[in-house]
Amino acid sequence: MATTTTKRQIDDFLALKRLALVGVSRDPKEFSFGVWQELRRRGYDVVPVNPKTTELDGQRCYAQVQDIQPPVQGAIVMTPPRVTEHVVADCADAGIRHVWLHRGGGVGAVSTKAVTFCASHDIDVVAGQCPYMFLPGTPVFHGIHGFVRKVTGNYPK
Repeated sequence: MATTTTKRQIDDFLALKRLALVGVSRDPKEFSFGVWQELRRRGYDVVPVNPKTTELDGQRCYAQVQDIQPPVQGAIVMTPPRVTEHVVADCADAGIRHVWLHRGGGVGAVSTKAVTFCASHDIDVVAGQCPYMFLPGTPVFHGIHGFVRKVTGNYPK
């Protein structure tokens, strides 16, 4: 899926300080867990969302974004596309106006239905990008990923 995400949308999202990470794994070896830890290390107040656990690394974990108090400013979604469609509806119900649908490799969390839902509900959506490509000082691999996306014309302008 082509995306019209702009670099400004990405910068605006990354300027938010209280975020939910929906679909974070309980397994420390999984990519989503690494993203969650990296954002925490960088000073973000990142709230884990996974309906299969109530605690993650000593932090309360929520089943859905509507349960988070105080509310978050944005949500990074790292779920399969069929789940993402429900998650963006939950975000709308929770008043979340900024959503990042992760994609590193493969399909990621992006679905046409989820992107369309966001557009029709005034939710600013970053669709099909990996946050690591835009965080300063990340490992070389993520820079290479960004470079490849630039060469292929898939990097936000």
